Order: sequence, then C-alpha cells, then structure tokens
Amino acid sequence: MPKEQKNSPSSPALQYRRVAIADLDRGRRGKHHELVQGILEELKTASSASALEIPLADVGGIGLANLRSAVHRASTSQGLAIETLADEKNFYVWKKA
Repeated sequence: MPKEQKNSPSSPALQYRRVAIADLDRGRRGKHHELVQGILEELKTASSASALEIPLADVGGIGLANLRSAVHRASTSQGLAIETLADEKNFYVWKKA
C-alpha cells in the first residue's frame, strides 16, 4: 500500500502575483489597434456605395494578411459586416450591402 504524502507546512514562495479574473480586461488590444479603430470609424461614416482605399505603404510595415485579419476581427466584434479587396499598392474595405 503506497504511503500518503502530506503537504509540507512550508509551501514555496509564490513567484507571480494573483489577481481576480473579474478585474482583467478581456478585450483584445493588439499592436494594430489604433490603425484598425481609425479604419472602422471612417468606415462607419462612409456611404454604402464607397470603399476606403488604404495605401499599404502607409500602414507601418503591417503585412496585408495581418491587416486584413485585424480589420475583420474588429469589425466582427463591433457587429459591422465588411468586405475587403487588395492589390499591390492598396487595401480596400467597404460595408457589406
């Protein structure tokens, strides 16, 4: 029969601070947050017949795939249906009809 091991009265010192889960900000705030929020704010005021043209050279070295992903994630979380398109120089985004 195996022996039961009792917890030692002196537990090791904690290395990390503990915080209540309720106090955590559960929102995503990635490194492209300001850029994406600016795009969505402009998009909300744009007419449904127009697209925003975002020059890829002006987005601070963010790759097209990362930009598209970040814009889609943010628009979904705000309940805004969008479509996107890109060419060699620009990224286009518009509200879905």
